[in-house]
Amino acid sequence: MVDNYEESFGNNIVSVVDENGVEHTFEELDRIETDDGRYIALLPIYDEAEEILDGDGELIILSVVEDEDGETYLEPIEDEALFNEIGEIFEERLADYFEFDEE
Repeated sequence: MVDNYEESFGNNIVSVVDENGVEHTFEELDRIETDDGRYIALLPIYDEAEEILDGDGELIILSVVEDEDGETYLEPIEDEALFNEIGEIFEERLADYFEFDEE
């Protein structure tokens, strides 16, 4: 899954268009750059109160990839060890603001 990434709503709100052309809105919580790449932590923003209640509040961590044309995309982190490493970095950085379940 490759998502088109566009910062269209302001500093902390981003719009992501998925591979089916559906637009999703997220709050950008943090971004980091390591020797392995660039990563972003997002939290879904819901339009309806029912969606908020049904949402799991899960932090979404994606890799930021730029293609040769300069387009920026968000992709899942396929490597489990890398995902866990990046997830721990975000959890440490965001621990003062959020509670994380140990799963």
